Amino acid sequence: MKHTSSSESFRAIARDLATKFAPRAAKWDQERTYCWDNIADLTNAGLMGMTLPTRYGGQGASWLDTVIVVEELAKACTLTARIVVEANMGGISAIMAYGTEAQKEFVAPYVLAGDKPAICISEPDAGSAATQMTTTARRVDGGYVLNGTKHWITGGGVSKLHLVFARVLDEAGEEQGIGGFIMCQDPENGVDHDGFTVVSRERTMGLCGMPETTLKFDDVFIEDAHVLRPPSGFKRGFADLMNAYNSQRVGAGTIAMGVAAGALDHAKRYLLEREQFGRPLAEFQGLQWMLADMDAAVHASRLMLHEAAQSRGPNGSPFPDIAMAARAKLFASEAAIKVVNDALQMFGARGYGAEEPLERMYRDVRMFTIGGGTAQILRTQVAGSILGIRTPQTRGGY
Repeated sequence: MKHTSSSESFRAIARDLATKFAPRAAKWDQERTYCWDNIADLTNAGLMGMTLPTRYGGQGASWLDTVIVVEELAKACTLTARIVVEANMGGISAIMAYGTEAQKEFVAPYVLAGDKPAICISEPDAGSAATQMTTTARRVDGGYVLNGTKHWITGGGVSKLHLVFARVLDEAGEEQGIGGFIMCQDPENGVDHDGFTVVSRERTMGLCGMPETTLKFDDVFIEDAHVLRPPSGFKRGFADLMNAYNSQRVGAGTIAMGVAAGALDHAKRYLLEREQFGRPLAEFQGLQWMLADMDAAVHASRLMLHEAAQSRGPNGSPFPDIAMAARAKLFASEAAIKVVNDALQMFGARGYGAEEPLERMYRDVRMFTIGGGTAQILRTQVAGSILGIRTPQTRGGY
């Protein structure tokens, strides 16, 4: 697949940074700390907010440019790659697509300075069934008041920008649909919302440096200027907002593929270096076949993700096609688990220990069949696209 010169320049920048990030990756994992040192390097390199239009200070990079950067970073540090995805795709892209000029001018400096926006959708009783959320935004004079709890919010406690999804109620309490609300929590600069609390942080299996938190909203006031109004309005606008998640899914699938590509590189090195029974492991046909299957899986994932990154949804959507994004993330995330697992197997006991990065990579990559759309939900979306029908999962069915 042919890439533009800009894509190749982004790749060169990412590869250079990856050499700095690789030795640090174990630190963030072991200490469960956010990678602020890496954020500074990403910011200086212009990779935070690289997809923002140039008039807002970004580089106007494409989804494909971002995917190329994310793969190179994910080979070295999954945590850092995930931050780059969320600083260029998902929540921030929804604001740049649907927000007012004032909203875009407000959020851009935060992202360019290193902030990773937190997209707040999931709740304790509303995960895959996102439309069952109970967080509300009631209309009051001058804005809306948020009440509810969000769970598994990536970056909670470190992110300043939040895109909060909530059920919109009018003054009389009548539901209007689901909307998005831009909330900035930046006490150091005098932006502090009363009633907003980081309740707890999950102790996760992998990506240990990334906070996954429960956030609570008790009468949090959001002024009208920070209400994100999608083109279809509140009644049907949830679909517009979720279209932005198609770019996020391409990004998440790319992280998984990048981790797998990194594991493949480690496996190749080890097979050439390690000797058993008087000869290099690379000479054993069983391991050669494993390596070939791993390479094919990574290559197929890359092609699907690049295809999805360059696709567009219907009706002039600026975001990737929903079925292509779902298919690519589904395939890449499941393939990556097997590739990393096989790489670890090749290292034997050494791979199971912390001397090599494989055990960390295995823990990290396991998340990507869950977060951002489970493998099962993605299969349902792909099947619906193939059949040309809606595939509701509610008890009432069709």
